[in-house]
Amino acid sequence: MLKTLLRRAVAALGIPLLLGAVPAEARAPQAAHPALWEVADPDTTIYLFGTIHLLPDNYQWRTPKFDQAMASAQELVVETIVDDKNPQKLMQAMASIGFAQGLPPLAQRLSPARRPALAAAIKKSGMPPQALDKMKTWTAAIVLLGGRFKELGLSGGVEGVLRNDFSTKGKPVGELESNLEQLSYFDKLAEPAQRALLEGAIDDTGSMDAELGGMLRAWSSGDVHGIARTFDRDLSGTPELQQSLIRQRNANWSKWIEQRLDKPGAVLVAVGAGHLAGKDSVLEMLKKRGYKVRRLQ
Repeated sequence: MLKTLLRRAVAALGIPLLLGAVPAEARAPQAAHPALWEVADPDTTIYLFGTIHLLPDNYQWRTPKFDQAMASAQELVVETIVDDKNPQKLMQAMASIGFAQGLPPLAQRLSPARRPALAAAIKKSGMPPQALDKMKTWTAAIVLLGGRFKELGLSGGVEGVLRNDFSTKGKPVGELESNLEQLSYFDKLAEPAQRALLEGAIDDTGSMDAELGGMLRAWSSGDVHGIARTFDRDLSGTPELQQSLIRQRNANWSKWIEQRLDKPGAVLVAVGAGHLAGKDSVLEMLKKRGYKVRRLQ
């Protein structure tokens, strides 16, 4: 299950990833109605929108209900800001913790049986093998996974569209975490867990396509329970990662929302759908603090 965690974390938990431009293909439009909630008091409204960070271009996820909420919001807050046109901040964060001296070559960190798949993934990525050898295992996994997602025709998802919309209208865009904070969750993993992530990043695209297709179906239909079951299964064997990647972050964000309710206005908070699903979700933490969470879509 850990092998699939990195793919799901990128898609629905918000781990930074630069994909660059992905050629558009002619595909039939796919209507989506992802989940949207509201937490409010007499002078503040906070909309909570579960996003997917990687999408095929043909998904039409903006609905009249969502557009109404977005228009009324005076501010957008996302997990972290990843700007494909200005990637220096993300690259600096990755460079600061993602490399180490004296590492064995990347191929030697996998079993002999997995090395041909690694070599194929490296060749498709266009990355010099010597550069990958200098990376920590989790860093190489994230870099190679970006190439696999491009093969599947996935590009930047919901957040980029939202940031562009708010910025164009002169509305502020904030973040809950820095790029460095998000990447640090993987830097804390033990080496065997990092190697499992690398194996997941070089799996054949057929298995990735089927797995992400299931996630897209759950997200586009607003199936919050389906999303929760997926992450519960993937994280069941790694309680330390479940604590740092899900529970602690959700606790931090629910406290931020609680504090933001003290300030008048309307805010759209857009975070990975995995953070708004399950018993440890941001929503459940807010409910335990006595706040009423109303589902709008």
